[in-house]
Amino acid sequence: MTTHPLPETASDLYPFLDRSIDPGYEAARVVVLPVPYEATTTYVQGCKHGPAALLEASDQLEYYDVELGCETGYAIGVHTVEPIADTRSGELDDQEAMETIAARVCQLQQDGKFVVTIGGEHSITGGVVTGYRRALGDEPFTVVQIDAHGDLRDTYEGSRYNHACVMRRVLDLGLPIVPIGIRSICQEEADLIRDRHVPVIWAEEIAAGHHQTSSDQTTWIDRAIAAIPTDKVFLTIDLDGLDATVIPGVGTPQPGGLSWYDTLTFVRRLLTEKQAIGMDVMELCPLPGLVISEFTAAKLVYRAIGYQAKAQGWLA
Repeated sequence: MTTHPLPETASDLYPFLDRSIDPGYEAARVVVLPVPYEATTTYVQGCKHGPAALLEASDQLEYYDVELGCETGYAIGVHTVEPIADTRSGELDDQEAMETIAARVCQLQQDGKFVVTIGGEHSITGGVVTGYRRALGDEPFTVVQIDAHGDLRDTYEGSRYNHACVMRRVLDLGLPIVPIGIRSICQEEADLIRDRHVPVIWAEEIAAGHHQTSSDQTTWIDRAIAAIPTDKVFLTIDLDGLDATVIPGVGTPQPGGLSWYDTLTFVRRLLTEKQAIGMDVMELCPLPGLVISEFTAAKLVYRAIGYQAKAQGWLA
């Protein structure tokens, strides 16, 4: 039974897809950054194994993308960089971990890479977005969040860097957010959403949209895209934003959520109509003996890379 232990060294880590598609760091347009960080999880433990599980599962993907009509990996080249912020050492506190992540992401972005960060707990996104904030300076961008939870608490269990606070930290950076698929919040978050006019696309709204008639002129995706106030976007996907029948292996599961095709349709529209600066996929918590979650997460990453490649004209 596979338990996806963390690799002892970076060289032990599976690359995304296979080393045969890796043209090396300098030539790669896309880099995958594993961040096996887990320090504040409050329910199911094990998302520190998420990056290793996703990378291992990616080796089982077919390289040919049926929707895009090409072998995306070979067409653009993907490089997997050394993992960071591994909590096994116990040497990093929450703030130091976020700083380490921010510095690495800033460097990768300044090198012109499209970075796909894979976690690990969702607090990682705070460090990732901080890295982009530094790299881009005053250039505005919106953080688009697929998630079951608001993650807008100011503190939780004594920490401002808890995974339940990550989107509050994004707001603290002065960045707009558009949360999608939300279906679990506390009173503090409800008040903040109301008072700061956060344009949430609720899970119930998405479910109701499945019953729209052909005469309806707008969809939840239209409303989500329209709510984004900037040309540039960063996409963060907490995998519990998807329905648990699609990805059951998450740390804080919730009923309801986006279907597989909801997710693909939205990500395709977002990356086509907006300028994506990067993305992350968080909170994969592998379930022993059940590989569907990590395989689906790997396929989602591959498809999103393909959408970005097509939008940027990297595919023939």
